[in-house]
Amino acid sequence: MTALDLSSPVAVVGTGTMGQGIAQVALAAGHVVRLYDSVPGRAEDAAAAICGRLDRLVEKDRLGAADRDAARDRLLPAEALADLADCTLVVEAVLERLDVKQQLMRDLEDVVGEDCLLATNTSSLSVTAIGGALRNPGRFVGLHFFNPAPLLPLVEVVSGFATDVTSATRAYEMSRAWGKTPVACADTPGFIVNRIARPFYAEAFAVYEAQAADPATIDAVLRESGGFRMGAFELTDLIGQDVNESVTHSVWQSFFQDVRFTPSLAQRRLVESGRLGRKTGHGWYDHGDDAERPEPHTAEPAQAPAYVVVEGDLGPAAELAALIREAGIVVREEEEDHGTRMVLPGGGQLALADGQTSVEFRDVVYFDLALDYRRAGRIALSASQDTASQTLSEAIGLFQALGKDVSLIGDAPGMIVARTVARIVDLAHDAVAKGVATEEDIDTAMRLGVNYPLGPFEWSRRLGRSWAYDLLDDLHLRDPSGRYAPSLALYRHAYATEKREGTP
Repeated sequence: MTALDLSSPVAVVGTGTMGQGIAQVALAAGHVVRLYDSVPGRAEDAAAAICGRLDRLVEKDRLGAADRDAARDRLLPAEALADLADCTLVVEAVLERLDVKQQLMRDLEDVVGEDCLLATNTSSLSVTAIGGALRNPGRFVGLHFFNPAPLLPLVEVVSGFATDVTSATRAYEMSRAWGKTPVACADTPGFIVNRIARPFYAEAFAVYEAQAADPATIDAVLRESGGFRMGAFELTDLIGQDVNESVTHSVWQSFFQDVRFTPSLAQRRLVESGRLGRKTGHGWYDHGDDAERPEPHTAEPAQAPAYVVVEGDLGPAAELAALIREAGIVVREEEEDHGTRMVLPGGGQLALADGQTSVEFRDVVYFDLALDYRRAGRIALSASQDTASQTLSEAIGLFQALGKDVSLIGDAPGMIVARTVARIVDLAHDAVAKGVATEEDIDTAMRLGVNYPLGPFEWSRRLGRSWAYDLLDDLHLRDPSGRYAPSLALYRHAYATEKREGTP
């Protein structure tokens, strides 16, 4: 059996935001949808809210009036679980508590038929543990929709330890028939998106906690250099600091307090203070009606150097040589076997962030990774207190001559975009090696689930086989806590093939 027949009624238990959204998706696909909530009256209220959204779609010419009326007729509030007996799919979206979900599954199993597919929309609990309450856990699967469910295309189809392949296939094909883009994954903490996205928030918070840059500057660099839709601080203000921290804490605890997923103390203090983001009017930023958004640090104009000497191919920043020439600055190229860098007229060096710190060298300025150096509107530079003022001025002037705003940050190894991308790439390789999902599904999930400009494996291919490993290895030497220790999977990707090919 594959996708559900449209004549098959489906049910949604739990009528909050996610429950209503899932019900609307099923309605749009053509199913009869039964809504149930344990609190009397809530199912009727939810049905009215869904109908109101359908009305607004009609007003915007995104839905025909006849289709709206037909959908209304198919939306049926249920007074008791027994009213769900004829459903071939039941999706729960109730309180995120394991005991509550397990009891609901036990109750449902006594009501529905043996061929009914049971599913959970949990984002933080173990699908295996919820399904473990069932006599037949093989028919239980995770269907993790993203909010708002009617708009966002991604659905993570999660197989618990006991989920039958046929059940997972039915859920996958049903999601696709509903117009969604499903990805298959194993039951692991955070599934795909919430597992692999943790460094996006964690590294931004770590740079802030190290006093290397303020939230507005970090967000601007992630957007304008990294190509991300939003920065970590503004995005968590949108999500809700309590919600984001709860997911981070859940993943950290589920991985037995793995240091790679350690929550942020700064975010904890924000939550404790009640500054939860937009919903409370204040988070990392003040969202009051009269509040002014803080500006990112942007360097004052500086004189561009007359020339630069490019040693090596600059790796992921190779495009810079052409951009510098186009700006009218002379580029002298020299072959270099042991590294890549630019040498400025004053003798200082300009190098792509590599996990080392400026303080280790006599006179160096690091620049951050960019998704596309030609299109990037901002570049971050990092220097130590010992960096010569002439070197820093020449570096600023160089990137300004390329039409970029320049943000100066502290001596943070790996800077902002580079360390974030490297850690995302590492977690993605580790997930594939542990059977969580395929490379293709991980890339799809991260693009559609959190709007990343590239999937982790797309980044990896663009940056080169050893780039992420080398950067993290450098970071690990400077912070041996384990947070930046590259995974064995990333090491194998970076070096195993190369070494095997070089073996006699």
